[in-house]
Amino acid sequence: MTDPPVAPGDRALEARLSRALEGEVRFDAFTRGLYSTDASHYQIEPLGVVFPRSTEDVEAVLEVAREQGVPVLPRGGGTSQCGQTIGRAIILDTNRHLTGIGDVETGVTEDSATIDVEPGVVLDHLNANLRSSGLWFPVDPSTGSRATLGGMAGNNSAGSRSIRYGMMVDNVSALEVVLADGRRLWVGEHGQESQRIPSELAVLRALYEREADEIALRAPRTMRNVAGYNLDRLHPEDGNLAQLLVGSEGTLAFFSRLRLKLSPLPKKRILGVCHFATLLDALDAVQHIVDLNPTAVELVDSNVLRLAAERPDFRDALRRFVRGAPGALLLVEFATEDIAENLRVRLDALSSLLSDHGHPDAVVSAESPEAQAAVWSVRKAGLNIVMSMSGPRKPISFIEDCAVPLEHLAEYATRVDEIFRRHGTDGTWYAHASVGCLHVRPALNLKDPDDIGLVRRIAEETHEVVQEFGGTHSGEHGDGLLRSEFLESMVGPILTDAFAEVKRTFDPAGIMNPGKIVDPPRMDDRSLFRYGPDYAPRALPVVLDWTTEDGLLGAVERCNNNGACRKMDPGVMCPSFRVTLDERHSTRGRANALRLALTDQLGAEGLDSPEMADAMSLCISCKACKRECPAGVDMARVKLEWQHRRNQRDGISLRDRVFASISRLAPYLHRAGPLLNAGGRSPLKRLLGITSRRPLPRWHRTPWRDREIAQKEPPDVALFVDTFTRWFEPEHARAAQRLLEHGGRSLAAVSAPSGERPLCCGRTYLSAGMIDEARAEARRLVDAVGPMALAGVPIVGLEPSCISALQDELPSLVPGAEARAVADRACLLEEYLDDEWDAGRTLPFAHEPEGRPARVLVHGHCHQKALGNVDGTLAMLRRVPGLEVDAVESSCCGMAGSFGYRTEHFDISMAMGELALLPAVREAGPGTRIVADGTSCRAQITDGTGRTAVHAAVVLAAALASDP
Repeated sequence: MTDPPVAPGDRALEARLSRALEGEVRFDAFTRGLYSTDASHYQIEPLGVVFPRSTEDVEAVLEVAREQGVPVLPRGGGTSQCGQTIGRAIILDTNRHLTGIGDVETGVTEDSATIDVEPGVVLDHLNANLRSSGLWFPVDPSTGSRATLGGMAGNNSAGSRSIRYGMMVDNVSALEVVLADGRRLWVGEHGQESQRIPSELAVLRALYEREADEIALRAPRTMRNVAGYNLDRLHPEDGNLAQLLVGSEGTLAFFSRLRLKLSPLPKKRILGVCHFATLLDALDAVQHIVDLNPTAVELVDSNVLRLAAERPDFRDALRRFVRGAPGALLLVEFATEDIAENLRVRLDALSSLLSDHGHPDAVVSAESPEAQAAVWSVRKAGLNIVMSMSGPRKPISFIEDCAVPLEHLAEYATRVDEIFRRHGTDGTWYAHASVGCLHVRPALNLKDPDDIGLVRRIAEETHEVVQEFGGTHSGEHGDGLLRSEFLESMVGPILTDAFAEVKRTFDPAGIMNPGKIVDPPRMDDRSLFRYGPDYAPRALPVVLDWTTEDGLLGAVERCNNNGACRKMDPGVMCPSFRVTLDERHSTRGRANALRLALTDQLGAEGLDSPEMADAMSLCISCKACKRECPAGVDMARVKLEWQHRRNQRDGISLRDRVFASISRLAPYLHRAGPLLNAGGRSPLKRLLGITSRRPLPRWHRTPWRDREIAQKEPPDVALFVDTFTRWFEPEHARAAQRLLEHGGRSLAAVSAPSGERPLCCGRTYLSAGMIDEARAEARRLVDAVGPMALAGVPIVGLEPSCISALQDELPSLVPGAEARAVADRACLLEEYLDDEWDAGRTLPFAHEPEGRPARVLVHGHCHQKALGNVDGTLAMLRRVPGLEVDAVESSCCGMAGSFGYRTEHFDISMAMGELALLPAVREAGPGTRIVADGTSCRAQITDGTGRTAVHAAVVLAAALASDP
């Protein structure tokens, strides 16, 4: 395969496209770098990236491409694992603007309902829109929170429930396509192909007639196969040209609109979590389980369970449905559209079947939607969980897509495991077991030439076993750069030539995503690898300890491009991407940019470039990625290192110094509180770049003083009052004091030595990348409270971001046992009260709701969610008699400390709030009290809705029966 004639970044091509399109055109090195990877291990820099606003834009791009003789590559979420969405081409990113959803069209029966969508629509977004109609699009890959329908059709995606609903090819009725020569037409059911492409149809019909016997002979004996083109769909009796194009990976046409078949949404589901002593026991059982007509049978092996248990967002789920230490689980789902059907009967039949096959008492049931969601969260993240494995060897995707007939599953696993052992590695297994598609990844180091050599050997030996069993090497994820080379060994030279003929028929100039399916490169060509032969880290000084991450570069290399940070479903990650839909403002985009810069692939100034500063500017350090990224990318910590470097290089702005130094300035600024409170549009705000569209926090007339607590020795608990609570909202500290004293606790204040300014956690300095100053504040805090922490005294605080600083950053700032003890003993007030309540030390809440709100709506601070601390708040509020408690399914409020006060960030800040939080607050009735533990969150709620939010401590203290 030869490179296209136009070099990357060609300004003439960029200018030509910019004149021809309404959408944005980017040919800068930074953007090209971000789009040079997908979820595969390949990396190829594109010519440039276009963000079309309409199908007319797509037509214009193809016209320019034909004139210039350059390739075009459609791209959705960029989650392809085989390299389908990267190449030396003009990339058409559909995910930002081509997101239109049409109306549901019903036919004679409900089962014939269809809907037209544009290619950039995300699957979960479509299904959320369909929910009220009682319909859904049932192809459900694990990446549904960010996978686009165009990408799914290009890849012929499937998912957990394909045993019931089939694959994309079975659920696409018709496609509107733009062909390489510029023609735009509908193909498929009721399409226009007979009038618009008669010569192409003649070629395809002749091809099928000529090769029908070979097509039938070479078809794998599996329920899934996405290798090559769907030539079987050319059968004259039931042929559908749209279904030939499904799975063509952008090599034949651009899909500008998809007509999808919809299915009735199941009324009831039940899930059985089946435990097995070994992987082989689980795989052998699948062939029997499918006779019970389940909607899904999914495999999760012990390695996935072990790694998931290390992730805080999966740990609780595992405790709920895993018994002991199984060698593997099968997740077996039954569903029905009949609300009267008792699905428990089918689960009992499953238990009986397994007992009959030597696995008694193997099934744990998950009946509630919440319990089922917890189980599926682990399975859906399985691919990315295994990528969080520590060490230089990672589970590598290159044979993970093989599918074999069910009766051979266990033997196939045995044979593949033998291949791994022979080559000195092992594998991690998870699977769409119901259809015989096993996702297995051997652990290899793609920076090691010896391990790279194993890639081909293991692939070839595994494919031989697959063919022996009548299977396919492409059961779901497609061919791309990874498997196209092996098509001839699987289907033979006759069908390989037929694939080439199909390609020439639709794309005679070869401009549609070349190098995939037809005329591919070698799959182990290291020049195409993300870690190529010249890949080397840049030596840079660091101030944080990165040894457990294999250095700063290792921390960003954890990103495997799975794209979970691009999701739009409930959760926290990643608020800046949700608002901008811009790859550079996703966790994945930042990680890729930093990896490229740290290996000098963005030039000598890449790390310090304006583009990098722009990408990092909207990272609000919410820590959502620390919890929600399946690969464990902690961008907040990485950004802290980057900020420190920038400060050392460029200095620190006056605004950053003022915001960061609030704990040191507060004792002096408070004296001017009335004047500052009145200065809403002061020249100082303009000087500092503080927005005039929101007020600054108001200084309180009677701030908190640590002497308000009568120090008792030895204390049962120490109260840490942060800077913001102390000077702006001391009523929250007083409410906390009342709660703790009502519980009969011996209370101490976390206070500085006499005559010194109050203690601070250093969070504001961390937010500005001022690590030296943050370390100094942390040191003062540890010196003051370390002895208490070592003695086992809980350190209770009110502000989630400050407790997060103690739990998360403090040990890396201040080494030693005292700092570690402080981190271990630090907790939020409600967490502490919740634990005490569970231990039998309850609070005397009044049963009469005099003046008490009947309902509270709770917004969890990002750092609460990242550290799993929201449950304690909800639990304590739900213990108040007569109080209805609901939580907002929200991402970041958008304020994020000083972020929302900055003039240039105000609009983005408000847009983040409008994603979920602010609309939910507006919809809450006037009798609903709004609860938010974060001081920034409370400010955003007030500024965005006019409603006043309070700390949970205020609501809890007001519910107390009487003074102690």
